[in-house]
Amino acid sequence: MDSKLTLRLNSAVIERAKAYARNNKISLSKIIESYLSHITKQNNIEKETSITPLVESLTGVVDLPVDFDYKKEYQDYLIKKHK
Repeated sequence: MDSKLTLRLNSAVIERAKAYARNNKISLSKIIESYLSHITKQNNIEKETSITPLVESLTGVVDLPVDFDYKKEYQDYLIKKHK
């Protein structure tokens, strides 16, 4: 069910949004609806995500230095692997 919503926004933002909507052949209402749907879904996903007991039990198993560069280590691993 669609409902009406009134917003107060900066007029320059409104004009840019209208131009964007026109250039992309989509209504401004649809853009706003899509954005709101996305951010509210994102929040729900973050709330629903929980750490499983197995993963929780592994916390702290490996003690790495504070300055450990995992990207560099992975890169070195791949270089050795593909030599």
